[in-house]
Amino acid sequence: MNGKEQKPDSGGKAPKEKASSATPASTGLAVIHDCVKTLSAKPGVYRMTGKGDKVLYVGKAKNLAKRVASYTHFAKLPRRLQRMVAETTAMEIVTTHTEAEALLLESNLIKRLAPRYNVLLRDDKSFPYIFIGGDHEWPQINKHRGARSRKGDYFGPFASAGAVNETLNILERAFLLRSCSDGVFAGRSRPCLLYQIKRCSAPCVGRIAVAAYAELVAQAKDFLCGRSQNIQKRLATAMQKASEAMDYESAATYRDRICTLTQVQSRQDINVRGLGEADTIAIHQAGGQSCIQVFFFRGGRNYGNRAYFPRHDAGLAADEVLGPFITQFYESRLAPAQILISHDVADRELMEQALASRAGHGVVLSRPRRGAKRKLVAHALLNAAEALSRRLAESASQRQLLEGVARVFALDAPPNRIEAYDNSHIQGARPVGAMVVAGAEGLVKKAYRTFTIKGGVKDDAVEESGTVDILSLALPSMSPGDDYAMMREVLTRRFTRALREDPGRQKEGWPDLLLIDGGAGHLAAVCQVMADLGLGSIPVAAIAKGPDRRAGSERFFLPGREPFSLKSRDPVLFYLQRLRDEAHRFAIGAHRGKRSSSLSRSTLDEIAGVGQARKKALLHHFGSARDVALAGLEDLETVSGISGAVAKKIYDHFHDDG
Repeated sequence: MNGKEQKPDSGGKAPKEKASSATPASTGLAVIHDCVKTLSAKPGVYRMTGKGDKVLYVGKAKNLAKRVASYTHFAKLPRRLQRMVAETTAMEIVTTHTEAEALLLESNLIKRLAPRYNVLLRDDKSFPYIFIGGDHEWPQINKHRGARSRKGDYFGPFASAGAVNETLNILERAFLLRSCSDGVFAGRSRPCLLYQIKRCSAPCVGRIAVAAYAELVAQAKDFLCGRSQNIQKRLATAMQKASEAMDYESAATYRDRICTLTQVQSRQDINVRGLGEADTIAIHQAGGQSCIQVFFFRGGRNYGNRAYFPRHDAGLAADEVLGPFITQFYESRLAPAQILISHDVADRELMEQALASRAGHGVVLSRPRRGAKRKLVAHALLNAAEALSRRLAESASQRQLLEGVARVFALDAPPNRIEAYDNSHIQGARPVGAMVVAGAEGLVKKAYRTFTIKGGVKDDAVEESGTVDILSLALPSMSPGDDYAMMREVLTRRFTRALREDPGRQKEGWPDLLLIDGGAGHLAAVCQVMADLGLGSIPVAAIAKGPDRRAGSERFFLPGREPFSLKSRDPVLFYLQRLRDEAHRFAIGAHRGKRSSSLSRSTLDEIAGVGQARKKALLHHFGSARDVALAGLEDLETVSGISGAVAKKIYDHFHDDG
């Protein structure tokens, strides 16, 4: 990619106002016509943007001029693209060296910008791997997620942490490798419990030779690469020799390891010899939605699967959804040598080239028509159909619940976004506010937020905006345990920031209902905040436990209405209880995290200019933070890495009484 942006007009954008308004699409067509005049036949990526510079669509092209010009034939476009053209107010162009580079850039921009008219993969969770270290004489085996910065071998990906844990459990029993950290390993003086239950060979205390342990590591790697039958043969030979030598204890150990491997192979309901590393990707469509199942096979073994529900226009065919999904799915992860797919996709060879350039090895996309591989795809298709059926049923149930919420709280329409709030503290200590979000698809965990209560201290998120003068909404000072003031602070910070980022309330993310864990006092505090911010139109409700705090006897509070309760078996009551409990759980979890981090902090952490290196040097020199506090200025200056200015700063911190 040459990084060069071709500018149709000044600023890289086509003029926003041109042409007559004879049709709703005339402005968009004029923008595209003006853009085409300046385009070359080079490959690249184009972006269509609408009002407020909102990106509508990102596309790639082998020939930019020809591809963008196709949008000028308005009558021939599908309805979806006609709407997109009508909303277009500007275009941006980036040229690349090759079409493969354009494809990679397109997938990157789609994931980052989430354009409305593209197929969107909405799950960026990383996959766990099994890691066998290569930077220690006695390699460690454990679960790994994230960047591969440490020297060693990585095996995976696995579809879930559960699949990794199950495999690690097998590896511990079959190969007796250590899972402890290097620090724990170095500090052992006798074998741990894992050795006693025959899940570790205790290299920490010399119960196994270096060469023998290296052989176990090699066997574990062979197992993870799919060569378990060779391992079994070697173990069977070793067991026979030990038995003939009347070393029955060793023979029993070999026997147990063989049994473990046999159990693993018998549980493999799908085990294709010679498959190597492969992913199976199958798509099923129904009700205008799609489910894509991805199965991971490594060494012929099934490492689990995960279902995805990409966002797309209801009129797109399966192959039109599957192609963009594949490029986005492998945008942040390496593709295996084989990808088995359920439907043919456009630009297959181009996708193979792009994926191979990122993975560093050849990648083949194929749609098997017969044999064992075809059975794998059929199995993935069945799982996709079942998962989509469950999701559609859950969506219907969720819609009924949201309609019930609208009925109970007299809303104009079922809410698309509900935000539930709660606070957590212990006698006012380390208070934390929490917000959880629910919508038509259930809980939206990526939208959850926590707020560290600052007790009226203005932070970076609370500033003067173009719409609201936060200086006139100063956060109230609070006494420890003042739940109302905490709730006022949380809501003030949440919506002041929202107004600053979206003063016109045009973007997604604005709630249709606020659900507060509390009673009439909490409701009044929140309503006052919303009125001060000019957001009094957003409905607010409070849910409080009833007499004796029994579940099922909750009372609901709404502005201008008497408190009321719902029938104990009302599904809407269960739903609102679940939202309240989720907010409570999330708040408590955040509060516990604050408490845990504070326990591990040192008084040295409070000194500006003293980072981890200097803190370590001080503790090594003096032995404890208490001794650092008692040290004189000259003693502090003798510590390696502590200059005179830093020493005085440390000394003044502990002797600020003059």
